[in-house]
Parts: sequence; C-alpha cells; structure tokens
Amino acid sequence: MSLDVETPPGLSKHLLGIEGTTREQLELILELTDRFAEIGKRPIPKVPALRGRTVASVFFEDSTRTRLSFESAARRLSADTLTFSAGSSSLSKGESLRDTVEVISSYGADVLIVRHSMAGTPQRVSEWTNASVINAGDGCHEHPTQALLDCYTIKQQRGSLDGMSIGIVGDIRHSRVARSNVLAFSSLGAKVTLIAPQTLMPPSMGNWPVEVSNVLDDVISDLDACYLLRMQSERHSKGLIPSLREYAKDFGLNGRRCEMLSKDALILHPGPTNQGVEISAEVSTDPRSIILDQVTNGVSLRMAVLFMLLGQHETPKQDEVQE
Repeated sequence: MSLDVETPPGLSKHLLGIEGTTREQLELILELTDRFAEIGKRPIPKVPALRGRTVASVFFEDSTRTRLSFESAARRLSADTLTFSAGSSSLSKGESLRDTVEVISSYGADVLIVRHSMAGTPQRVSEWTNASVINAGDGCHEHPTQALLDCYTIKQQRGSLDGMSIGIVGDIRHSRVARSNVLAFSSLGAKVTLIAPQTLMPPSMGNWPVEVSNVLDDVISDLDACYLLRMQSERHSKGLIPSLREYAKDFGLNGRRCEMLSKDALILHPGPTNQGVEISAEVSTDPRSIILDQVTNGVSLRMAVLFMLLGQHETPKQDEVQE
C-alpha cells in the first residue's frame, strides 16, 4: 500500500474547523482514511510514518473517545505521545493557558490536540506555538475530526453522501458536533435537517444550509440517516426543556420511532450516549446502528489527519507503510 498523497490544497498546518474547507479537501482526507483503515486490519496495526514526531493531547475537558483515539492513532503511526490533564496540572496553581501551551511546546511537541470549553481556544493556541494544532472540540463551536469520521462512516455504508437526507436530532444549541457536521455533510452533497425543540436550536444559524423541524415524527420517515446528539445538561441554563422525560418522549429514538425509519436508514451518535434519553437501549443494538463503526473509524481518520499535518512537507517512503 502506498501513501503517496499530497496535502489537500489550501489545508494549513492546523485543523481548527470544517468551516473554510472545500469538498475536494474533505474527499482527499476521507480517501487517505481508507488507506489507514487497511493498516488497522493488520495483525500488528503499526507503521513508522511519524517516527520521531511528538503528539501532545492537551485536554481541558473530559474525553474518552476523542482522546484515546488520537493517542491510539499517534502510536499506530509510531509517534511519541504526551498527555496533559487539566485536573492534575499547574493550572490549579495559577499557571495561565498560554504558559501551559508554551511549556508543552518546549518538550518538542509537533502537534497539540486541544479541547477546551471556550470557543476559539484552539485558534488562540495556534498563535502561541510553532506546532500544528488540531481542534478536538472548543465549546459550542466546532469538532472537526468528529464530523470527518462521521462522513467517513456514512460513506463506508453508502458510497457517497450525495443526495442523502440526514437529520441531526437533539441539543443543537450546545453542540459543537452539530455545527461541524452541518458544514461537512452539506459540503459533501447531503440535505441536512435540524430537529429539536425551538429552545435547543441555536439563537442564530446565519447561512447554515439546513432545513429545520420542531417535530421529529413529521420528518423521521424521510431520513436516510438519523444522527442523535447527546443532551449536554452541563451546558444548559434552566428552563430549556420541561424535563429529560418529556424530551425523550418527543425527540428520543425509541422502538416506535425506529419502526418509522426506512429499513436501510443509518443511526449515528457521537457518544457518550444517554440511554433512555436521546436513544433507547433497544435502538442502540438495532442492525441499522453504526455507532460502534464511528468509534472504530475515529482512529483511522485521526491517523490520516495527523499524517497530513505532520507529513505535509515530506513524501512518505514506501517502507513507511509496508512494515
């Protein structure tokens, strides 16, 4: 297998969001992900493509899937890894965000994978370091690698997103995943419908290329993919919904609504799931659910992103991907 792939035109040394990327850039990333997915099927899923490079996970919010998949991706590429945890860091002693970034950069990090509760933080971090920066989720703004792995997972099943009808259901107001997915899905040719109570819609959607529905039952039978969002109660102010029970009754994907979906519709969720709220236990194991495929594909997609950013000035040698 050869990885003789150029960096997508216009892709900078950072991945800060889906906004501003082109369809060509997205498709090239997904194409490279296919090649790294093959590596994951090997008895020893490891190549020396980024040997000698250092990947730092800089997470100021909790994470399981994103952090572990990035670290797994880095190790499969033979990169060294650094892991920063805000809870056990010198932040508790008054160290500033900038000082923290500069300290981690001084350890020779080639890329910083940044998650933070404040929108725009990865952009600020990119101004304080010579390393590449990947946005692993910033507040309610964006989560680009989640959107990319979602596009890849759907493409695996359908071959293309062109002409698909994708419904994004739930807490859109507080979701960084929703914004990135709207931009990525629509760029790849899908029709996107946002489905939520009005109180969980963003105050302003600007020029988002979407349709909107406040009643899931009205549109669910028309969907080719139903993308469920986690209720982010930790970001809620009071009074946005009557109760989680009421939300689940009106917007949760349960057995009854699952029967309303077409027989070949796809069910997705970025995780972690709140079973009994946005999705019932029986739906989680429905054959149409590709939630675990999303988790698996996260490693391959993030391998592709790391390789593109760290290897963009180098042509990978044949033996780097054939060991």
